[in-house]
Amino acid sequence: MAQGYIRAADLPQVIPVFPLSGILLLPRGQLPLNIFEPRYLNMIDDAMAGDRIIGMLQPSGGPARLPGLSAIGCAGRITSFNETSDGRYLITLTGIARFRVAAELPVKTPYRQVRAAFDAWADDLVAPPAGEGGLDRESLLDALKAYLETRGLDIDWDTAETAPPEALVNSLSMALPFEPTEKQALLEAPDLDARAGVLTALMQIGAAGGEIGEGEGPSMQ
Repeated sequence: MAQGYIRAADLPQVIPVFPLSGILLLPRGQLPLNIFEPRYLNMIDDAMAGDRIIGMLQPSGGPARLPGLSAIGCAGRITSFNETSDGRYLITLTGIARFRVAAELPVKTPYRQVRAAFDAWADDLVAPPAGEGGLDRESLLDALKAYLETRGLDIDWDTAETAPPEALVNSLSMALPFEPTEKQALLEAPDLDARAGVLTALMQIGAAGGEIGEGEGPSMQ
């Protein structure tokens, strides 16, 4: 059960959204965010006064101020909140469930809001998730080792070898510096087994010299 929600119908139909390129939130994953833009500070204030739910989406082109929105995102609940002395908010979103944008709403708030349809991803609310038993950990870790070696990076291998399948696959999917379209493919994988397959393939491509986005190394917690 994710964040106390049992059924898709328990989740709010209208949610604020934060379009952020290359950033991925997955069910039960934890995403730290540094909020400083006024419209998103406003969004966090409103979310904290309500159900604390925000939808993370990839922008899909268009002007920077009002980009298009990817059709599928992931909703998360603010589970940690701190305000800095210079007025920024440091928050952690914990993923709840994926959603489809049924419609973007005409709103007066400075941030965007959508009508979210969660029904197709009701299984995201269930732990352990579908497909968890099929993880080929050996193949995934072999691909990870080759991927990290090409970048001169390392991780805590004891954690990688013993982490539960969902925690391993989702933390790598969120942390590794893949391109936005690749992050979206990881998000849209139907279950954990399929996501692990996409993740393994992306790491194999990266290790072979394929185009993978630049960024910081993974953080396994």
